[in-house]
Amino acid sequence: SLFEFPRGRDVLLSYPYESMQPFLRLVRRAANDPSVTSIQITIYRLASTSKIARILCRAAENGKEVVALMELRARFDEANNIAWSKMLEEAGCKVIYGMENFKCHSKLCLITLRDKKGTHYITQVGTGNYNEKTSALYTDLSVMTASPVIGDDGAAFFRNMLTDNLEGGYHSLLVAPNGLKSQLCAMIQQEIDKGPQGIKANSITEREIIDKLREASQAGVQIEMIIRGICCIRPGVLLKTENIQVTSIVGRYLEHARIYVFGRGNQAKYFIASADLMTRNLQRRVEIACPIWDREIQEQLRYILDLQLQDNAKASFLQPSGAYLRKEIRTVRVDSQEELMRVSLHRPEQAPTVSEKPSALHRLLGRLFGKDSP
Repeated sequence: SLFEFPRGRDVLLSYPYESMQPFLRLVRRAANDPSVTSIQITIYRLASTSKIARILCRAAENGKEVVALMELRARFDEANNIAWSKMLEEAGCKVIYGMENFKCHSKLCLITLRDKKGTHYITQVGTGNYNEKTSALYTDLSVMTASPVIGDDGAAFFRNMLTDNLEGGYHSLLVAPNGLKSQLCAMIQQEIDKGPQGIKANSITEREIIDKLREASQAGVQIEMIIRGICCIRPGVLLKTENIQVTSIVGRYLEHARIYVFGRGNQAKYFIASADLMTRNLQRRVEIACPIWDREIQEQLRYILDLQLQDNAKASFLQPSGAYLRKEIRTVRVDSQEELMRVSLHRPEQAPTVSEKPSALHRLLGRLFGKDSP
C-alpha cells in the first residue's frame, strides 16, 4: 500500500548514481492502488519509449484522474511530446498545455490518496526530466515526500495551472515567474550579515541576482558557486566580487542538478530546483524550487557540494578575466563523479577514500598533454 510510504522522512534519489526505478515503482503502485484518486504531473521531455507515460496511461485506464501538464515547446522534442500527448489523451488522461507566453519547465508529480482519515499527498519534485534515458546521462536530484505542506502547495500549483493563474501563493514551494526570483533575492539579503552560501546550477545570467550576489560579496559573504555553463558574473574582482568563487565541472555526466543553499550549519536553508539563475527561467518560465527540510537529505546535498568543490580532475576556476583555469592536482586527485559512482549518497558521513595513485588513463594523458590532464 502507498500508505506505507515513510511519513516521518523524505527520500532522495541522485541520478545517475542511483536508479530512477524507485520513483517509477511509486507511480506504478499509484496507478493500481484503490486508495489513489489522482496523479498530476508536469512533463517537459519524455524518452521515445517512455515508461512513465505508459504508467500514466494505465492509471487513467484504471479510473484514476490523471492530469498531465505537457510542454509542447521543449526544444528538439516537440514532435515527440505531441505524439505522447495524443497517446495520453486517447488513454483518458487530461492533458493541458500551459500558458501561451510561459514555458512550463517545472518537475512536479503529485499523487493524491484518500482514506477514512482524509486526503493525503505524496509529492515528487526534481531537477531533471521524467526521462529514463537522460537520467542515466545527466546528474539530477529527485525528492519524494509525504509532507502535507508541500502536498497542499502541489495541489494549489495544479489548480492554478488549470486556470492559467500565475499569481497564486504558496507556503513552501518557490514558483517562477512571480515568486522565485524575489524570494531568492530576499534570502541572499538575509545572509549578507550571517555567513556563506552555496549555489549549484547550469547557468547564471539574471542581472538582479548577479547584483544581489555582488552586494553580498561586498558585505563579506563567502559565496561558492558551481556553474557548468554560461556565467555572467566575474568572480574575484577586487572590492566587488572578491568573495565569490565559481567552479565549472565538465565530466562523464552532464552536470544538471540545481541546489541552492543559504546560510550555514543547522540554520542553513536548502532547496533543489528546476530553474537555473537565468532571465528566461526566472521570468519567462514556470519553475519550482522545493525546500529540503529532512536533515539526512540536507547532509547528502552538503556532501555533494563539498565533494564537487574539492574536485581537481574535471573542475576549472572562473578567473576575473573571464577565462577558465584548470585546478592543480597538488596532492590527491579528486574526481567528484567517480567518487559519487563509488560511494552511496545515503551514507554521506562516510568520507570517500580517494586513491593517491592516478589512473593509467590519467598517467597516459599526463604524458601526452601535461601534468594537469585530463
